[in-house]
Amino acid sequence: MTNPIIIADSSPLISLAIIEKLELLPQLYQRVLIPPAVWDEVTVQGFDLPGAEMVSQVKWLERETPLPVLSETLSILVDRGEAEALALAQSNPNSIVLLDDAQARRIAERLSIPRIGTLGILRRGKKAGLISEVKVLIEKLRSNGIYIGSNLVEAVLRDVGEID
Repeated sequence: MTNPIIIADSSPLISLAIIEKLELLPQLYQRVLIPPAVWDEVTVQGFDLPGAEMVSQVKWLERETPLPVLSETLSILVDRGEAEALALAQSNPNSIVLLDDAQARRIAERLSIPRIGTLGILRRGKKAGLISEVKVLIEKLRSNGIYIGSNLVEAVLRDVGEID
């Protein structure tokens, strides 16, 4: 494991819950952290949305509050959950942040915070032998209204050997 800690934002948690692959996170990382804003977005504000119940029931998710000075500054640029996730990553050395939002990913890159998205988790899961097929999971995400660019899908499927 190159990054023992992963810090998750809302949309990847929901996406992984929708395809019933949340368990990849503790299988691939020693600790899975979420900031309070992400917990609130997924389980309180989104209590009746897909994935909320599953996320609320897992025992391995650790809630950790970031330094307010870091998250307040970042919240000017991204939503509260993403700001708190990025702030937590800044104060947890050797962590990686799980983000799908393009703007949040650009900010992570500017701050030199390692990042991964939902498809990156699926890719790592397949390479680790934890899942057998990525394509069917991507199709399930898309059929549940999750937008994933065709170029990204093609690159990931090519990388895991599911297309030539």
